[in-house]
Amino acid sequence: MAATWYGLMCSRLPLASLLHFPKSVRPVLIRVTMDRVPAAAEGVRSASSFLHDKAYINGKWVTADSGATIEVVNPSTGAVLGTVPDMGEAEAQSAVDAAYKAFQTWKDTTAKERSALLRKLFNLIEENKQELAKLLTAEMGKPLAEALGEVNYGSSFAEWYAEEARRVYGDVIPTPMKSRRLLALKQPIGVAGMITPWNFPNAMITRKACAALAAGCTTVIKPAEDTPYSALALAELADKAGFPPGVVNIVTSSRTKSAEVGKVLCSSPLVATISFTGSTNTGKILLKQSADTVKRVSLELGGNAPFIVFDSADLDMAITGAMACKFRCSGQTCVCANRIMVQEGIYDQFVDKFAKAIEKELVVGDGFDGSTTQGPLINKAALTKVDEHVQDAVSKGAKVVTGGKFHEKGGNFYQPTLLRDVTTEMRCLKEEIFGPVAPVVKFKTEEEALAVANSVNTGLAGYFYSKDLSQIWRVAEKLEVGIVGVNEGVVSGVEIPFGGVKESGLGREGGKFGIDEYLEIKYVCMGGV
Repeated sequence: MAATWYGLMCSRLPLASLLHFPKSVRPVLIRVTMDRVPAAAEGVRSASSFLHDKAYINGKWVTADSGATIEVVNPSTGAVLGTVPDMGEAEAQSAVDAAYKAFQTWKDTTAKERSALLRKLFNLIEENKQELAKLLTAEMGKPLAEALGEVNYGSSFAEWYAEEARRVYGDVIPTPMKSRRLLALKQPIGVAGMITPWNFPNAMITRKACAALAAGCTTVIKPAEDTPYSALALAELADKAGFPPGVVNIVTSSRTKSAEVGKVLCSSPLVATISFTGSTNTGKILLKQSADTVKRVSLELGGNAPFIVFDSADLDMAITGAMACKFRCSGQTCVCANRIMVQEGIYDQFVDKFAKAIEKELVVGDGFDGSTTQGPLINKAALTKVDEHVQDAVSKGAKVVTGGKFHEKGGNFYQPTLLRDVTTEMRCLKEEIFGPVAPVVKFKTEEEALAVANSVNTGLAGYFYSKDLSQIWRVAEKLEVGIVGVNEGVVSGVEIPFGGVKESGLGREGGKFGIDEYLEIKYVCMGGV
């Protein structure tokens, strides 16, 4: 059996999670997929070759001009893992200048040359994926097997765009005049500024950067202040792969200076496009700051995903989907189920089965413990926000079925929580929770479910379970989201267009669509033929 689970885990299925596997198999799975390590500190030591205390600009490892640093903390233990430079406006501008200079030659490389470098990067990630996973768990906290799933997912973008680099096709347009020939060329847009989140510190960089590099763009990347090491590790591998100086640049900064770095990327006329994954509020600021230079902006912002279970659903399938969708990464994903809506005919049965699954399958602990399925929240602010959502719901009539408190382990741990009798007036339905809390609300009709699902200003992902084929078509078409999971709770993949509608963002990442964000179309009219 262990070999079977190993094959599943090591495949590049999207964001593989232990939640899909029986509890009894998880320790075996950990041991089979990688050398098990008992503590975060040991995991970091074994990945020490990737622990960089400097940022990466123009092919060099550099400090902040001021010499200032920020500490990187393991959210599970509170231990300081190390420091990275706390950079601001000046260093960001240096990175932009380096990227712009490098673009002048990088844009002229052939698609085949760019493809070969991305393939080398893919191979290097594959060779080092266990160490990259340990590093990711140490700085972000997610379970080790889940971290390995992310690294596999991240490497798949290097592989995919190594192939897509050679498939950027233009067009020959039929001409209305015999003396003319009409062409449409696709060319790289220029320097791409990228601001990436802490919850997927490896894959969110590769999903953006590999598409840009394949198109012929250069990059300036600002990773999240909580998780800079995964970004710097990727920079080391890009350097080893042979990407020229200035093509990949990493600028690290604290929360205090992040706004400075972001403003440089948005306001500089040398930067052609901004790609950001994060909160809706921050995305709006970046969009406004980019207006003066009329940049192209790609935004993957907050979600408030509905997860609808109709009376006709396969209940066991819906429970499995809800577990994977809600509790992956301890609920800290933009596409996780946020508003779980269950039709009245099966409401009580669903809540009962869901509670039993939570209590049986979820284990809270350090990510380096092989039995853990739920790591810590990223920091104290996140922990406080999650508890506030729970307390607000309870004060307005919701009932705690299981969990509902800070975990006895202390630190940044919170109990996996199930709330029933939730109403639309509660914060947990109005706002994105971003934590291990599952609020379940009852509905009567399909029309009511759609009205509630579409009542928010976000529209990233939505899920529903039904065996009624007519209903499946209706609901899939009417949900106001960019991503729909039908009888499926985990929908990400390298091949698909990832992005939202309404205030959940602009543009798409991944698949054949993702490279278009970094390409311009040039029309050429040739006369006198």
